[in-house]
Amino acid sequence: LDRRIEVRFDSNIDPGLPVEFRPSQRSESLRIGETGLAFYRIRNLSDEPIVARATYNVTPHAAGQYFAKLECFCFTDRTLAPGEEAELPVVFFVDPELVDDPDTSDINTVTLSYTYFRSTTADAS
Repeated sequence: LDRRIEVRFDSNIDPGLPVEFRPSQRSESLRIGETGLAFYRIRNLSDEPIVARATYNVTPHAAGQYFAKLECFCFTDRTLAPGEEAELPVVFFVDPELVDDPDTSDINTVTLSYTYFRSTTADAS
């Protein structure tokens, strides 16, 4: 579609998880239906390995069903060595059906927000 939407990127960290985590860019404007690529950076601030996992949400919540992630660091646990820094990609698009839904047709901005937590599972990569 010719219509554009702004995707904002947000990051949060669970208290007690010694990492620095932030988006590489604050926002991206793209056409609805166009594939976008964004990066987040994480760094282990401790002197021990950390196994962590990111959860996400999309706001406004009504737009969440139209926000599709094709590749995301949130799909698996991640082990970070002491002091390790990593660049984390997310590949996404906003489904064109967003414009046909009366509850979302006037949305021009969505926010993709991630929160990193210490993982409670052992399937780290």
